[in-house]
Amino acid sequence: MVYNILDYGAETDGVTSSTAAIQAAIDDCGRTGGRVLIPAGRFCSGTLMLRSNIDLHLENGATLISSSDPAELTDFSRDFEDDNADTGWEGGCFLLARHETNITISGTGTIDGQGRRSFYDDDSDGGFHECPLNVRGFRPRMSFLEDVKNLTVRDVTFYDAAFWTLHMAGCRDVLIENVRILNNERGPNNDGIDPDCCKNVMIRGCVIRGGDDAVVIKTTAPMTKKYGASENIVISGCIMKSRSCALKIGTETWGDIHGVILSDCVLEDCTRGFGIWSRDGGRIYDISIHHVVGNTRRYADCVTRHTGVHYWWGKGDPVFISATPRSGVDRVPGRISDIYMDHLRMECEGAIVIAGESGSPVENVSISDSSFLWKKRSAHVPDCLDERPSARGCYAYDVPCVYIREGRNVALDARLAVDPSLREYVREEIVREEAADGIPAAIS
Repeated sequence: MVYNILDYGAETDGVTSSTAAIQAAIDDCGRTGGRVLIPAGRFCSGTLMLRSNIDLHLENGATLISSSDPAELTDFSRDFEDDNADTGWEGGCFLLARHETNITISGTGTIDGQGRRSFYDDDSDGGFHECPLNVRGFRPRMSFLEDVKNLTVRDVTFYDAAFWTLHMAGCRDVLIENVRILNNERGPNNDGIDPDCCKNVMIRGCVIRGGDDAVVIKTTAPMTKKYGASENIVISGCIMKSRSCALKIGTETWGDIHGVILSDCVLEDCTRGFGIWSRDGGRIYDISIHHVVGNTRRYADCVTRHTGVHYWWGKGDPVFISATPRSGVDRVPGRISDIYMDHLRMECEGAIVIAGESGSPVENVSISDSSFLWKKRSAHVPDCLDERPSARGCYAYDVPCVYIREGRNVALDARLAVDPSLREYVREEIVREEAADGIPAAIS
């Protein structure tokens, strides 16, 4: 069964709202199962509620455009109770599914989030086009897919998301393959793929570019209450470019995260390669990262005319593992343990950071058969450690190749070399420190 949206009156001009027509095709398809066909053309729509047993298929030359009108976009966050300002939800999303089964999004067409239209602007007084753009008002997610079993996303291009691109919450048995996510490289919060309390997820063969994390695995507060841990997630064969992390685990860690593998990937100009944050009590363990090449670098912070300083987290760190409290929040971070990395070949500007606290040490970390070269790639020099978001913040430090605080059973079998371009700024050393009980040692 094929349901062509043109048969329902969808307009191809890319401006006129076709929400009712496309939703009618989806609803009819949901009754029988089959394919909702988005043919070549430009179709603008508000929130689309996806149903079980449908394939939303975008033909080559098709562009499905998210409306930028808040009145056309469902504020899904009204269903949630989250009293945490630091993990709060913003409203609105384009593609929405809740408690459904057997959903596919496929085809070689494009889904356009229109972030450039009304959500970002450039108010910087400097930054060499490196600093984050300002964000203005309402910014919808490109998708929110909750409690979907058997979810497949393949071959589609997601373009210019204003907020998270693929947010999967409590989903099981997920396949994402051959997807391109091409977001604004200065756009805050335009994450690529966010598995949130998901189980059994395969992400492979994807190209992901944007300002925020390429893939970020979370256990947010409202989803942890419903669905528990994030577990059994495999990422392979991807090319990842981000002004945040290529792979980030955390910072929202209300539940456990474990059973994660990343392999055979290429990293390009990321602020951090691999970041693991425990902040909210959940444990993070059994993480394997291997056979990766690429580089990390630092980007400029800047002062804007109206809203102050805009900055990126991270300073070109190839590996960042952190268990430390949030600023101003009375929560003990969970433990991080059993992290295994091998066959990494990276050029970088910031330190390898493995940093816990006396009550939340980082345990059983192995980096083997790897090489790291500290080489200048940006206009900046290493001069600090950045543990944001945390009580420690970002603070001046004489940067070593490796910084370890409250790390137990840490094994390094790697080549560490500093290029002459950074020899004045990076110590070819491994520095170990202890944290004072209950009080971060280097708050700035």
